Amino acid sequence: MADITISLPDGSKRILPAGASGADLAADIGPGLAKAALIVSVDGIQRDLAGPLDDGASVAVITADSDAGLHTLRHSTAHVLAQAVLDLWPGATYAIGPPILNGFYYDFELPDGATFSADDLEAIDARMREIIAADQPFERFETSASDALGLFAGHRFKQEIIERVTAGEAGSEMAGEMAATAPQGGTAAGVISCYRNGDGFIDLCMGPHVPSTGRLGHFALQTVAGAYWRGDEGQPMLQRIYGTAWASRKELAGHLHRLVEAEKRDHRRLAAELDLVSWPEALGPGLAVWHPKGAIVRKQIEDYSRARHETGGYDFVFSPHIAKAVLWETSGHLDFYADSMYPPMEVDGASYYPKPMNCPFHVLIYDSGQRSYRDLPLRYFELGAVYRYELSGAIHGLMRSRGFTQDDAHIFCTREQVAAELASLLEFTLSVLRAFGFDDFQAKLSTRPTEKAVGDQELWDMATDGLREALSTAGLSYVVDEGGGAFYGPKIDVDVTDAIGRPWQLSTIQLDFNLPERFGLEYVGSDGGRHRPVMIHRALMGSIERFFGVLLEHYAGAFPTWLAPEQVRVLPVAGEHQGYAESIVERLVADGFRASVDPADEPLGKRVRAGKVAKVPHVLVVGGDDVANGTVGENARGADSPERDLPLDDFVERLADEVDAKR
Repeated sequence: MADITISLPDGSKRILPAGASGADLAADIGPGLAKAALIVSVDGIQRDLAGPLDDGASVAVITADSDAGLHTLRHSTAHVLAQAVLDLWPGATYAIGPPILNGFYYDFELPDGATFSADDLEAIDARMREIIAADQPFERFETSASDALGLFAGHRFKQEIIERVTAGEAGSEMAGEMAATAPQGGTAAGVISCYRNGDGFIDLCMGPHVPSTGRLGHFALQTVAGAYWRGDEGQPMLQRIYGTAWASRKELAGHLHRLVEAEKRDHRRLAAELDLVSWPEALGPGLAVWHPKGAIVRKQIEDYSRARHETGGYDFVFSPHIAKAVLWETSGHLDFYADSMYPPMEVDGASYYPKPMNCPFHVLIYDSGQRSYRDLPLRYFELGAVYRYELSGAIHGLMRSRGFTQDDAHIFCTREQVAAELASLLEFTLSVLRAFGFDDFQAKLSTRPTEKAVGDQELWDMATDGLREALSTAGLSYVVDEGGGAFYGPKIDVDVTDAIGRPWQLSTIQLDFNLPERFGLEYVGSDGGRHRPVMIHRALMGSIERFFGVLLEHYAGAFPTWLAPEQVRVLPVAGEHQGYAESIVERLVADGFRASVDPADEPLGKRVRAGKVAKVPHVLVVGGDDVANGTVGENARGADSPERDLPLDDFVERLADEVDAKR
């Protein structure tokens, strides 16, 4: 048989014997790659290493240092988890086990309604490591639907998957589990793809998988949770085991460390410990009340935002919390967003809805009078409270709630002004985020969807080019989500990276060609004709609540001094130093700082520790010598040791410089 020619990603070619596999290609390139290879991508389709390659194919060898490689590694580890559970629990059955962000899970039904315990996870972990040590090959095979039903006799969830897939009814919950049409690019429709490893363990799967279980091992089982089959409350409750898997021991250890840090930084926990925010049951899910300390931090955030917008060319506007149904009908929200809106209130023969968004109100302000091209751009800004009916399972403290305040801006401009507005807007956005301590950004550009987009192609191209140019000017790295834009315009999403490396999506810049059309917005152009303005939505922080939560976790509660609810706490050593401590606080408060006295009712060491637990940036201790000399002893947050005999004037000047520099 003739040799085959393979094209590599770098443009080079390799000549291999007919029937050569992905593993043969990796070995031909080099022994290091042969050892690291997990799967191959053949003309864009991922395949097992063992499968034969096609003549003329473009092939990339995929290792664990890529997203696709990690995805495969985690998927394969999920299979080993299922194998271990079925080994240890005779009579157990399994459902689905996909890879997910940073890990994997698998769903099981145990005999007699049993549930997993923490000790069970240890036993499962041990059995998984035995399977991995055995270096069992993952072997793919294909069979008919009827034979597959026989293979999985006694496993009702697998049988349901086979029946639904062959009937063309498979849902997203089955993605990655198996395929009935051309998995890995070569199987005829109606044929079921399976994998076998070890002493007869078989699972439904379209693959691909790592060559053998010995390629795995850097994993940890984490938690057990309940999960309804297919996410339906009317279906059986299954036991879901979550795990994480990585390419190396170092990466696994790093991830587990980040998880520990994330738990310490959980904003709900810190909000309670620092007396910032609470979620009383009497309010209902997803609704918070702000305590005085939390409200101080929030006020600093909002005041800074207002000040920046005031000098940034924005006009402040305000809008009510409810509006008649006709507004939401005109905007289209009742057509495409009704499930996320609270139900209406019937008043005076009309239906009123709590607002889920501020944009229609800003449209009405624009439309309240005739506009000229000389008036544009118009930039409206509002800290507007909105209410959205999030599903109870999706609610997560301040990060996802039912009532929140958006730092909402809407810009109305001409087509010709779009590019300049986008560049200015992105620069403004990044400068504000940097003021709060973020300096690592990633962006995503979402472009025109292939169907049902409104607005002409020229407008889309101009707006998309404007977004690209803005990203380039800002020097911001970004990925393109081709076709991922909303039907009414392209957008940029900006993520920030926090102190422990987690990305948070905060800012959105969204062009809108739809609302101006729906509301019939116009301006009089220089030609005397009437033209449609372009509308730009912009939520810089996303919402004040979520931004606060991200900041709280980013700083682990230790807000920078300019944001801290209590900037200085003064501790008199004894009662006779109380007056001097109070005079310091009076001076600091008069100078605009937030300070308090912790009187000498408790031992000094205990009060110093309390100041540190409360994460106060500056704890001052004053005794007799300080009273006599006008000095303080400072215990600065994060300092290695206290600073004694510091002149009060010097401390105040230093404090002012610190606050001003951060702002």
